[in-house]
Formats: sequence, structure tokens, C-alpha cells
Amino acid sequence: MIAKLKGRLDEIGEDWAIVDVNGVGYLVHCSARTLSALGGVGAACTIHTDLQVSENDMRLLGFAEASERDWFRLLTGVQGVGSKVALAILSALSTGELRDACAGGDAASVARANGVGPKLAGRIVNELKDKAGALPGGTGAPAGAASIAPAGSASADAVSALENLGFKPAIAAQAVARAQAELGEDAATSELIRVALKKAAG
Repeated sequence: MIAKLKGRLDEIGEDWAIVDVNGVGYLVHCSARTLSALGGVGAACTIHTDLQVSENDMRLLGFAEASERDWFRLLTGVQGVGSKVALAILSALSTGELRDACAGGDAASVARANGVGPKLAGRIVNELKDKAGALPGGTGAPAGAASIAPAGSASADAVSALENLGFKPAIAAQAVARAQAELGEDAATSELIRVALKKAAG
């Protein structure tokens, strides 16, 4: 599976971009927020990706931040939310706004996105409210939830390690947040991973 592309922005459209990686052009469908974050044509860019394969189609989705990709996966897990609707939601709301909307039961904010009616918005908020606190973004995180972890930090490395071991992003982030609360902000990555593994498995 293609998880990340690093290259140059070759072309850009309304909801897609072509990223040139060593002479190979990858067509990537993106939210408006990701497209605006990629820079101009010819600029160097790194894009996190998710590959969706169906009976009739194979589509690469791109995200400026890994947290946006995590939200995309959560959204497409809700019945009635396909990749186009998920990208529309991520175009209308930042990951922080989406997290706050789900945590606070604010379906009206989610319904601002193109193609999302009140009924679907209500279903999204209902199904994701318990998972919202475990993902980056937002200000209304419940106690013990993961905060935004800077890339390269011990907590970010620990979350990545748990994901590589097969834990879902939300579970990994929550376990690491609980481990960090127990060990303190200066905990080493190895210690965070050790304690977080116990919490995630338990």
C-alpha cells in the first residue's frame, strides 16, 4: 500500500493533484485544505496517502497531515460516507473543528459540507463522538485524550510504533496519551511504547 509520496507538485486541479516522484506522476484526490497547503506547481511536497480499491476503481487519496488521513479513514467508516463526501467534510472543516464538532455533538457544523444533509451529519457525529478525543486536533478534548503531537516527538514516535504493530490510530494515540500522563512529559520513547502497549492491549 502507498502510504506517503515525496516529490514535486506537477499539476493541480479542483480536487486533485499530480505529484511527480522520480518521473512517475501520481494522481491524488485531495481536500481543498490539502491542495492549498501543497504550494505552487513545481514546489517540493510530501503528501500522506490512502489507497482505496473497489471492484471498478483504484483511487489514491492525499492529505497534507497524517491526522487528516486518520479522520478520513474514520469518516469513510460511517455508513453513507464515501471518499468524495469525506473529502468535502475535510474541505469544509479543519481536523480541529471536526473533532470539536463530533465531541460536542454539533451536527450543524458537519452539515456545512457539500453533500452532507442533517441526517448524515447526525449519524457522523453520533458514531464518531467517542473516537474524537483520541485523534489530533480540536480544543475540547476529553481528559486523557491525545493532544497534537509534534512530528519527531517521543509521543509521535510512540504512536507510530503502535500503529506499525497493528493498532488503529485512535487506539494508539489514546494509549500513548495515557502512558505520557502516567510517565510525565519527559518520558523516553522506549518507555512510552512499553507502557502504551500494555494500555492498548488491556
